[in-house]
Formats: sequence, structure tokens, C-alpha cells
Amino acid sequence: MILGGGADVAPALYGADPLPSPEEMAVGETGVVRRLAAMVTFPLLFLIRRVLTTRNPGLNAKRDELELGLLREALARDLPVLGICRGAQLINVVLGGSLHQHLAGFYGESPNIRSLLPRKKIRVEKDSRLVRILGCETCRVNALHDQAIDRPGEDVRIVAMEPSGVVQAVEVNGKRLVLGVQWHPEYLPLHRSQARLFEEFVRAARRA
Repeated sequence: MILGGGADVAPALYGADPLPSPEEMAVGETGVVRRLAAMVTFPLLFLIRRVLTTRNPGLNAKRDELELGLLREALARDLPVLGICRGAQLINVVLGGSLHQHLAGFYGESPNIRSLLPRKKIRVEKDSRLVRILGCETCRVNALHDQAIDRPGEDVRIVAMEPSGVVQAVEVNGKRLVLGVQWHPEYLPLHRSQARLFEEFVRAARRA
């Protein structure tokens, strides 16, 4: 089963109260002036960003219910699972972990990169299954996420992080293949390392 990206995972599923968005928390003239300046001074940059990135669709309770049921059954049957972005987060939540609802605090000194292109650098654990699949310990990936894994769930191992401390990949111990990546490999099909993620998933599915 592949769990794709999209809607945020509902905070209630990991025992948290919903937090206001960073935009809602930014009060006063500074936030307004900054947004107006960006729209007036950088219209072309604003347009390019809108074209090349996705918008956060918010919550989707029906999707949460559907995917939670499917994921629990897949884990119980030890079926291969590949979680992408939201999918990685959902794997962690189902196994009792929690999420960071907003990542603004991780990027105080450097901007949070949002791009379909592989511009974000991550570090992969040397003894992980993921490093054998990707073939690199320091890799570059894309980034479209607003949330990330906080506390790992039962048997969830963090196997890749970015320098800011944001979790970029997890594996579940004791399973045939349960792997979650925070980035979007489906947007990088010409990169050999990203193609190998899907090849490994297909091999595990055939064995299953």
C-alpha cells in the first residue's frame, strides 16, 4: 500500500489540540506589511511559487478514517507500506507517535525550502534500509510539507533528518517493509535514487 501526501493528519488522532496557523499567530503591522511587500515587490516570484508548489488543503476526516483502517489492516497482515509526506506521518500516528503541527520554529535562521526540485539536504542513517535503497548518506530531496513527525511511535525508527532537526524518513522495525519519507519521490522520477524507492517497494510486494 502506498499512502500519498495531501491533507494534514487531524491532531485529535495523536491526542493534541489544533493550533492556529502561523499566519493566524502573526499579529500586528509587521505581518501585514511583509505580505503586502511580497505581493507588490515580487509578483513574478509569487506566481512561480504558486505554480511549482502545492497548497495545504487542511483536514479531511473521511480520508483519515479510510486510511487509518487500511493502514492498520496492512500492518496486521505485514504488507509492504510506503508512506509519502502525509503517509509517513500517518504511519507514525497509527503506531502511537505524534506530529509537529507547524514547522516555523525549525527555520528561525534559515528559510524553509518548499520546492518540487531536490533542494533540501538530508542525512540518512548509515545502518538503515533506506541508505541501502537510496545509495547515499547525504542526499538532496524536495519539500512540500508543513508538518512532520515529532515523537516516534512504537517500533518506529527515525532514519533521516535535515540539519534543522526535522524528521525526513522513518522505518518500522520488525516488518517486511514499512517506510515513510517526508519528501515526494514521485516528483523526482528521473533521479535514480528516488526510482529505487519504488523498485524496492515493488520487490517487497511481490515477495508478500
